[in-house]
Amino acid sequence: MAEFELYAYQEEVVERPLQRENTIIWLPTGGGKTRAAVYVAKRHLETTPKAKVMVLVNKVHLVDQHYTKEFKPHLGHNYSLVPVSGESGQKDFFGKVVQDSDVVICTAQILYNALTNTEETKHVELSDITLLIIDECHHTNKEGVYNKVMGCYVEKKLRGERPLPQILGLTASPGTGGAKILEKAVEHVLQICANLDSVIVSTKHYAPELKEKVPRPVKTFDIVDRRPEDPFGDHLKWMMQLIHEYMNLPSDFRLRECGTQEYEADVVTLDQRGVSEGNRLLAQCALHLRQYNDALLINDTLRMMDAYGSLEDFYTPKVSTAFDGTDFFLVGLFQENKLELKKLAEDSHYENPKMFKLESTLLKQFGPGVQSRGILFSKTRKSIRCLHDWAVTNKALQEAGIKAAILTGAGNGISYMTQREQSDTIRKFRNGDLNLLISTSVAEEGLDIPECNLVVRYGLLTNEIAQQQASGRARARDSQYSVVAQKGGREVRRELTNEYLEELTAKAIAKVQEMRPQEFHDKITELQTQAVISRKVEESRKTEKRGRNTAASIQLLCRNCFRPVASGSDIKLVENAHYVNINPEFKTHYKVGGQVRMDRTFEDWEPGCKISCNNGNCNKEWGFEIKYKKIALLPNIAIKNFALETPGGRITVKKWKDVTFTVEDFSFEEYCQDHFPNIFD
Repeated sequence: MAEFELYAYQEEVVERPLQRENTIIWLPTGGGKTRAAVYVAKRHLETTPKAKVMVLVNKVHLVDQHYTKEFKPHLGHNYSLVPVSGESGQKDFFGKVVQDSDVVICTAQILYNALTNTEETKHVELSDITLLIIDECHHTNKEGVYNKVMGCYVEKKLRGERPLPQILGLTASPGTGGAKILEKAVEHVLQICANLDSVIVSTKHYAPELKEKVPRPVKTFDIVDRRPEDPFGDHLKWMMQLIHEYMNLPSDFRLRECGTQEYEADVVTLDQRGVSEGNRLLAQCALHLRQYNDALLINDTLRMMDAYGSLEDFYTPKVSTAFDGTDFFLVGLFQENKLELKKLAEDSHYENPKMFKLESTLLKQFGPGVQSRGILFSKTRKSIRCLHDWAVTNKALQEAGIKAAILTGAGNGISYMTQREQSDTIRKFRNGDLNLLISTSVAEEGLDIPECNLVVRYGLLTNEIAQQQASGRARARDSQYSVVAQKGGREVRRELTNEYLEELTAKAIAKVQEMRPQEFHDKITELQTQAVISRKVEESRKTEKRGRNTAASIQLLCRNCFRPVASGSDIKLVENAHYVNINPEFKTHYKVGGQVRMDRTFEDWEPGCKISCNNGNCNKEWGFEIKYKKIALLPNIAIKNFALETPGGRITVKKWKDVTFTVEDFSFEEYCQDHFPNIFD
């Protein structure tokens, strides 16, 4: 086993965990929280009979990272360690894996599934675990899966059930939970402590050493004046006004300013209203207005051609799929103005001044022969793709030696990265083959990214936790943390607010740490009791909501053309994950498209082809077919692509958990009896 020593501040924060006290370790990004946790795990394994350590993470890529970089090097020689994620086969016999291993590193969802699964090879009890380490534990709140796991723990604790594992939480910041005053921030920190049944510790005696080890970057606000003229944006607003007039906006509805998040919220409400009233004109106009609003937001942050490109991508497939007069008007409006928009977008006189400021900010740190390494954070996967295209085609940035790449979250779909792609990108960044990562928030939290001397936040509005984590990425000596923003814009106000909230978090934690042990214990027990009651009430409400209508009383309508295509009673739930339509008649309502490709394989099913509405020119995508147990070909549908006709009126929901009827589990045996009766004779 590789021997390792802790810094004095790390030794201070592990004192209470080593005494088997449930503890949250609060240290900044780069402060070595995981290393401290490995040390506690090592001592726990050495001193605890039948020790079983489980490490929970909240993102798939962190499973392998913690296993490879931290736990295996220090524990792998003397103990059996297993990394398990949704992408690994061991999850299918997780109970056996836990039984046969000393240390298991997994996503929280896998443990929660195991706690609630009654199948012997998959089931795990909390009493099987002696030490439970929870990474990024500030996520242990509300409906998060960490809180579901800890909810099981707290209920057992309050019922007096033992044994229970020791808890060790790790966080760079618990945040204030949206609180702006000290009293409410203290309540939030106490709630996190209650959810984790833990005290919270930080270094008191060795703060200077911590500051030396984790230097704070120099923060700059790179401010740019507002565009003096914006003919491209003005033309988009004029087109939006034409749509407003065409849609005959309801007299009781007022849209707020175009190009804002508030306007987006308004058109989402309008779309829902159009669906509920069966008013396709209103619903479609609202959907198209949202695209124009997105283009205005992109125009405010990125290049004009990026904004134009987003509209062109949206409208190109619409040309051949216009369904009625509303579609012909909306598509025609774009087609008629397409050349003018493109001409305006290509006029460099009116280009976004923020892009020039971003260029100058990067050029201050990068240059020929200069060994710089930076991360550029932006809000969406779309914006980082546009920024990457800009970086690799910008002559000045290329001459300065910038070698940029995208880093996004893992997932399925064209705009996500696979776990392998993530790892390869970070490896190249570490080796120096790349020196600028253009990233969404995935790089803010947890990922093992080497020291940077520049972090830039561009067009971002986030909370104080994300800000601290992003800032913590600039760990090199004399590093810079830059906020590129418009003069008087919301980004600067949010950044300053977050600085205040960061200080407020520290004060709130200090207040909690000053509480007398009995006072703290009583408060935690009170909060835990309230949380258990609240969960039961909420579960009762959900059950009541799901039972509000019978499945047979619900009709599913295509979200685009409003044609009725299915009954709620046709829908069944496969393996608590896939909502499928088992009615053979449903196939007459859809057409089959291209094969769905996924980066991973699954135990009992494989993806088939995309499916979409076949009503005339509708072509609304509904989901994709899955082949279950190599026999059943089932249409797996996303409820966001449908409207629900209920006894109380027409509604839309984003997720299946929000439907107002109970979906029964899929029976493979019944399906086979119905479809292959001969084999049962």
